[in-house]
Amino acid sequence: MRTFIGHQQAVSTDEFVELALGTPVELWLGVEGETEEERAARLDAARDILADNPGLADDVARIAAEVIDMHPELFDVVPLPRPARRRATRKAVAA
Repeated sequence: MRTFIGHQQAVSTDEFVELALGTPVELWLGVEGETEEERAARLDAARDILADNPGLADDVARIAAEVIDMHPELFDVVPLPRPARRRATRKAVAA
């Protein structure tokens, strides 16, 4: 099944989110190993985007709700089997 946002095909989950939001996921989540200076610049850019688009947080919540509604199987939780417990054997000591 192919997923399109506008006229662009989303090939991965990250690309779907990026196309839906209009910003890269890394802008909001950061990247591993970023410096404090890079983090500050990223957060400044995120604040500017939120200031320019006050409804963005509501749009994200709406998109998330739509995805959950369209694909509830993504959230099926299957309990993992628990490993059998081994009982420690105790040896009796003669008194």
